[in-house]
Amino acid sequence: MKANLRALTAREREVLNHLANGQRNHGIANELGISPRTVQKHLQRIYAKLGVTGRTAAALYAVRAAAKRD
Repeated sequence: MKANLRALTAREREVLNHLANGQRNHGIANELGISPRTVQKHLQRIYAKLGVTGRTAAALYAVRAAAKRD
């Protein structure tokens, strides 16, 4: 069962937003002032919370969730 985006922390939602906009870990890290390793750890937690297997599925989840809000 997939969770919704409310299960994510504010920082995780921020990382997911950058991911959904096509940014790579290094770019996300630069934007947020954190290390690429920290981005990777955030993504691992995001995947687990959303019940997805990787970055493409997470980005798609975020895009679909945003489309539902509009």
